[in-house]
Amino acid sequence: MKKITKVMLFAFMSVLVLALAACSGDSSKDKTSSDKKTESAGSGYPIKIQHAFGTTTIDKKPKRVATIAWANHDVALALGVVPVGFSAANYGIKDNKTGILPWTKEKLDELGAKSPNVYQDTDGLDYEAIADSKPDVILAAYSGITKEEYNKLSEIAPVVAYKDQPWVTSWRDQVKYDSMGMGMKKEGEQLVKDTEKLIADTAAKYPDIKGKKAAFGMFNTTDLSKFYIYTPSDPRGEMLEEVGMEYPEGLKKQVKDNKSFYLELSAENADVLNNTELLVVYGNSTTLKTLQKDPILGEVPAIKKGNVVVIEDNTPLAAAGTPSPLSIKYTIDDYLSKISEVAKNIK
Repeated sequence: MKKITKVMLFAFMSVLVLALAACSGDSSKDKTSSDKKTESAGSGYPIKIQHAFGTTTIDKKPKRVATIAWANHDVALALGVVPVGFSAANYGIKDNKTGILPWTKEKLDELGAKSPNVYQDTDGLDYEAIADSKPDVILAAYSGITKEEYNKLSEIAPVVAYKDQPWVTSWRDQVKYDSMGMGMKKEGEQLVKDTEKLIADTAAKYPDIKGKKAAFGMFNTTDLSKFYIYTPSDPRGEMLEEVGMEYPEGLKKQVKDNKSFYLELSAENADVLNNTELLVVYGNSTTLKTLQKDPILGEVPAIKKGNVVVIEDNTPLAAAGTPSPLSIKYTIDDYLSKISEVAKNIK
């Protein structure tokens, strides 16, 4: 397995995907200045959105929406808007050169977008391609953009960045910030309610998972001297709690910074997992056996008993670990059924 990098930690979150133009026909040329003032006042513009880099002002409802980073395009698509461009997914689609995850493609097809405009920016933002798509707003509520990148993007169009910290935006805040940037706050609020209901209804089908002490982690099986556990601030850790599971006390005590999205732990400290009943990890068919053979990690109760849900690395289900409304809808049954099969063994 490759050397663990920060990209691997959140790009088991990864970069995102594509889309094409929502046409830009502007009939405002035929409106009088009085009509325009009334339209602006009635629509509640300008909108001001505070985020990690300051405040973004959007003067009128965007007609051309672009997105970068991970899953922001899914929010736009879930709200019925095809972005004029979005970043290619760099995780979860081994042999798919389109850069489009299946739930994104499904929604693009539903909306009739045959040739979406995908930014090939997995090695760095393609400012030229973004500028060429002529966006009115750039959505980046779930991303890891820097202040410098934010400033460069802001020269193209107003940018909606993350609330506080990179790569820890919950799916709710992603919907909240992206929908505000689109001038669709109310529609975003309804999308949150609908998604919450979907999660609750699906979780109710798997009563075995409720109350189980669970954590989502990552183990590099070629170097088990350390391992990583996602915190409740990370969307993966948060989702386990959302479906009715509990974040283990032993791990809670290790979280010193509530804004951090993961814990890096030495194998010598594996006893912090002793009251973790179930682990969800990225891996393959040999991952569990490798962990069980390790003289230290193999003594962790959840690992020793086999109470480990292995999500195959670099698959759509693995990519959905960092959720969006579309990926939740597409994968939640599969995800919870896998967890439930293991949870049934925990007495």
